Amino acid sequence: MRFVVALFLFVHGFAHTVGFVVPWRIAKLEEAPYKTTVLAGKVDVGHVGIRFIGVIWLLTALTFFAAGGLLVGRYPWWQPLTLGTALFSTVLCVAGLPESRLGIPVNILILIVVLLGGTIGLP
Repeated sequence: MRFVVALFLFVHGFAHTVGFVVPWRIAKLEEAPYKTTVLAGKVDVGHVGIRFIGVIWLLTALTFFAAGGLLVGRYPWWQPLTLGTALFSTVLCVAGLPESRLGIPVNILILIVVLLGGTIGLP
């Protein structure tokens, strides 16, 4: 079970890289067009601001990767790290709406798994 959850954390972390590669114009994606606004277009943060937010998306991705690695290694810190990262990721997803709408239920699922960790056989 821990490998399945860790893989899920890795995949979700990889999904977060979209929030980095698009603002930095490393990739063009139809599903996530380049924009300088957040909160469903309500706040324009400009080109520099959206790059800064892109770095935050990347750091969140790396944190999900670390959480998955900690889970695989059976380190107990995976739970608080994953809990905090999923909560922060939810905030990022709200800021990135509507493109990031799928991330919100994914984060809720991650939070449920973390909170049930011991009862479903996770270290």
